[in-house]
Amino acid sequence: MSFCCGASMIGTKGTLKHIRTQIHNVPILFCPVCHRIQVHYLVENEYDILAEYAHGDGASEVDFMEYAENKDSLLHENCVNHEGEDPMEIVNSQIDMALDLLSVAKSLDDAQWEQQLKKRLQTLGARQFKLQNKKAANGSK
Repeated sequence: MSFCCGASMIGTKGTLKHIRTQIHNVPILFCPVCHRIQVHYLVENEYDILAEYAHGDGASEVDFMEYAENKDSLLHENCVNHEGEDPMEIVNSQIDMALDLLSVAKSLDDAQWEQQLKKRLQTLGARQFKLQNKKAANGSK
């Protein structure tokens, strides 16, 4: 499981830019709290090699999946949530995990960790509120 600012990262594929080369379909991990993106650790070496070769060849765009070994099943085993899931379910899952961690932080008397988790819960709560409003607005049409 990959974590960023304490939240579980979501597995997806995206386009990353390396200097002037866009690399499509790169397996990435995305943090729903701070929006940090990182290349999935199982393909990090392949990504670095492809990015350097593509840039050296002057390619403006490449598709990562054409050059990488097929590790799709292994990539998703490490993720708690995936991009194709309902955004509300993802946020609710993240809130549940943060609440569980908050109870651990309180039992350990770790005030700094508690504050970080409370801040994360505020961010996730705001995201949940936006999703609820969006769902209500779409439902009323």
